Amino acid sequence: MVFVDDDTTLHRSTILGVPVGAPAQITSLIKSHNISRILLALPSVSRARRREVLDALEELPIPVQSIPGMSDLVDGSMRIDELQDVKIEDLLGRDPVTPKAKLMQANIKGKVVMVTGAGGSIGSELCRQIVTCEPSMLVLFELSEFGLYSIEQELSSLIKQQELDIKLIPVMGTVQRRSRLETVMKAFKVQTVYHAAAYKHVPLVEYNVVEGVRNNVFGTWYAAEAAISAGVETFVLISTDKAVRPTNVMGASKRLAELVLQALAQRQSATRFCMVRFGNVLGSSGSVVPLFREQIRKGGPITVTHKDIIRYFMTIPEAAQLVLQAGAMGKGGDVFVLDMGEPVKIADLAKRMIHLMGLEVKDDIHPNGDIEIKFTGLRPGEKLYEELLIGEKVRETAHPRIMAADEVYLTWPEMESLLLQLDALCDSFAVEHIIELLRRAPTGFNYSCASSDLVVKAGCDAELGLPSVVNLNVVADNGKAVTKVQQKYC
Repeated sequence: MVFVDDDTTLHRSTILGVPVGAPAQITSLIKSHNISRILLALPSVSRARRREVLDALEELPIPVQSIPGMSDLVDGSMRIDELQDVKIEDLLGRDPVTPKAKLMQANIKGKVVMVTGAGGSIGSELCRQIVTCEPSMLVLFELSEFGLYSIEQELSSLIKQQELDIKLIPVMGTVQRRSRLETVMKAFKVQTVYHAAAYKHVPLVEYNVVEGVRNNVFGTWYAAEAAISAGVETFVLISTDKAVRPTNVMGASKRLAELVLQALAQRQSATRFCMVRFGNVLGSSGSVVPLFREQIRKGGPITVTHKDIIRYFMTIPEAAQLVLQAGAMGKGGDVFVLDMGEPVKIADLAKRMIHLMGLEVKDDIHPNGDIEIKFTGLRPGEKLYEELLIGEKVRETAHPRIMAADEVYLTWPEMESLLLQLDALCDSFAVEHIIELLRRAPTGFNYSCASSDLVVKAGCDAELGLPSVVNLNVVADNGKAVTKVQQKYC
């Protein structure tokens, strides 16, 4: 055992009989003392500094772990002998900005707040942050029974522990039923809504086009109309960087959801609408980080879709804090964009995780390495590079990590007509025409591949008697717009 410290006054001394060396000596100390693991004791340094240290340790052939910080020990969340793998946020080296209390509390403190998708990775973190801002009531709206139960139990314990005067209302329901949303908002006199309910996994929405559009576009529309009818003051949509020049149905559906709110903001002023765009969050369902860690523990291979693919990353707590602050700045129809920092090359991230777990990448140069990185090819609708802005008109805001983008929008009559057409096409399961309509809308949708919808493909593959071309009479809900469409199944 040996200690290493950058304090030169400690070098060549001993602590409880253990020698103290300099950082420059690490490689030789590992060999001379037969070291098998490096433990980081840097709980109070910035993430930027931790990243510098990790960069220096990455090539060493032993695992690197962290010991708990003092705050973890004091609050009882960890014991002194519990070791942690290096956190991915330490690899990013990004220090969060202290949230502005005035912005955090503006739409929350003393108010009735509702979160849709409250049991999801983003929704649940929003709920945790909202509780710290002390609303009078928090309505948890969630389709998943288990998700609702889990977040309600967690928040109940937190409220009791901190002796907060907050009433929790766990409500089961789907955002695809406007009547349910409106009844709930009116019953509890909701003042602020954070709309996090969405289908967000790119391949799954590609495989289930109609349900993706129904949930993301119409779920947002119904929630927004319910909010207007119920007299909600502020409505904040959780959007995504994939809504920018989308190459997949999920991104296009989220951009259309933004357009819905922008149009509604022009139609009325009683309810203030805004939307917040950001990239991938660490630890969310489907995040590559836990997947990579599990693949490494199983001996590999690590699966990466493309050697050049990059993504933006942010921790869930920071994303939630910025969403709450951005929501307080909107004047109506605003699109806010979070500063995600520098993009991360996923293949490089995989290599760093392998190295910091004390292993070597197995490739042509190192055929005897431990973990292979296997490139599987881009998934349906996936693109190499994510973007966060559409137009070039970008404004600064009161927060250094929140920008506002001025973008193209539709008038409400134009938006309503598009929605009625889309509704009819969804009812008829006219997948190709749904995609074509998404293309015609001002979404910037660039969809080059054939439909990946599993039901459509199954109809072709199984040859269930579906004709190659079917004429469908599509009648919009108002009974006026009648459109002849042709659905090509195969």
